Amino acid sequence: MRQLLWWLIGGSRGGRNRLRIVRTLEERPMNTNQLSNELDLNYKTVQHHLEVLEENNIVTTQGDDYGKLYFLTDRMMNNLDILKEVVEQTDFDTNES
Repeated sequence: MRQLLWWLIGGSRGGRNRLRIVRTLEERPMNTNQLSNELDLNYKTVQHHLEVLEENNIVTTQGDDYGKLYFLTDRMMNNLDILKEVVEQTDFDTNES
């Protein structure tokens, strides 16, 4: 999990936005449009990052189409401490995440 989070968050260009998505979903489930509005990101950008996170078992979905809600997987919830370690070792401003 540590390697995966380094690749998804710490070692890629989109890592900061993926971190913001994960941290937002940690608070409550949202659909793509809600995340887009909450994070002030383009809908297609959020959609792309959600696809990457879903492919890597970080988020899961419930529902269909436009109303589909995204949740953190149990695997991710059980490894939030590793996420915190990765973030602490990056140059991300902790107030942003």
